[in-house]
Amino acid sequence: MNDEFKGKSGKVKVMYVRGEDDKSARAPNPRTGKGGRPAARQDDNRRSSGPRTERNEEGGRPAGRRSDDGARSGSARRDEGGRGAPRRSGEGAGRRNERADDNRGAYSNSDSPWRTVSRAPSERPAATESDKPDHGGISGKSFVDPEQIRRQRNEETRVYGENACQALFQSRPEAIVRAWFIQEVTPRFREALRWLAANRKAYHVVEDAEITKASGTEHHGGVCFLIKKRMGMAVSEWLGQAGTKDCVLALEDVSNPHNLGAIMRSCAHFGVKGLLVNDASLLESGAAVRTAEGGAEHVQAISGATFSEGLEAFRKAGYTIVTTSSHQGTPLAKAELPAKMVLVLGQEREGLSDSAFQQGDMSVSIGGTGNVESLNVSVATGVLLAEWWRQNA
Repeated sequence: MNDEFKGKSGKVKVMYVRGEDDKSARAPNPRTGKGGRPAARQDDNRRSSGPRTERNEEGGRPAGRRSDDGARSGSARRDEGGRGAPRRSGEGAGRRNERADDNRGAYSNSDSPWRTVSRAPSERPAATESDKPDHGGISGKSFVDPEQIRRQRNEETRVYGENACQALFQSRPEAIVRAWFIQEVTPRFREALRWLAANRKAYHVVEDAEITKASGTEHHGGVCFLIKKRMGMAVSEWLGQAGTKDCVLALEDVSNPHNLGAIMRSCAHFGVKGLLVNDASLLESGAAVRTAEGGAEHVQAISGATFSEGLEAFRKAGYTIVTTSSHQGTPLAKAELPAKMVLVLGQEREGLSDSAFQQGDMSVSIGGTGNVESLNVSVATGVLLAEWWRQNA
């Protein structure tokens, strides 16, 4: 039902299907007293005619035409001088109004299955649950729950950058939902394009402006993937598969995506595969994955009930908790880093919290000139992991 069409009066015209009761009980025209079937259908022996071609009772020619004896039916109105007497204006207007009423009565009481009701826009009935669009799945227009869309978007993320997307495709192609490419990079993603086509994954070869919009950044590197996020692995599950030599990196409240990307790149380079974080989804952000340059595919996020509880679970499993500080602790050059340890780092500004620092079994520091207070957290991670690799590789 479409009620958007308006008449000259500004009211909305709504068309309803006429019911059986409406067809059987047709009220007479209040202005002419005529009712039942339209005037054009009253006599089955008569054919319908317009208001100007009323036929005589015998069904012959219209009254205004010559009869068989050659006299005009209108001759009775001629005066003595042979000229026709002028028709009174009131009489003509009355006949015209009568014919108009007949026409309106015939239309309103016709056999049309539609009846028209006019009402002001403010009189529209309030929408109900049954008024929601339901297209039955035709042309992809079936009703989709907004909550389902929000949940789906929370489970997906966009990654971009040529090296990052190549590594992701080699590691977990099944996570790809949709892909965008610019023409220049397609030769280097030939294998990915074949796989996407064979597995009916949507992909688009687009201009730079469109892929910028899809990825949300100008630093997309010519390719963008929409992927399903990876969930963090539970500490107990990680401990069940850990070997005798294992270094896990624990980051307390480190959330900058570029720092996280650089840290994941260093972890991949020095063989650190586990990363204990507060929020596993931070490692899946587009900026972090692009900065990691493929390193994100070699690192697994680990989640505990809380950060402190995660550290305690590792200690009980035989790991040494190593904290870091820029002001105190054993100089890194003199420290013996165990083969099985959890290296804990915090924010550059605040450092580790007191509770996390107190959980440490040993503390190390990176010596330097002292011209700056501390190193960037991603740089410090690279230095510390390089030393652990040197001692335990």
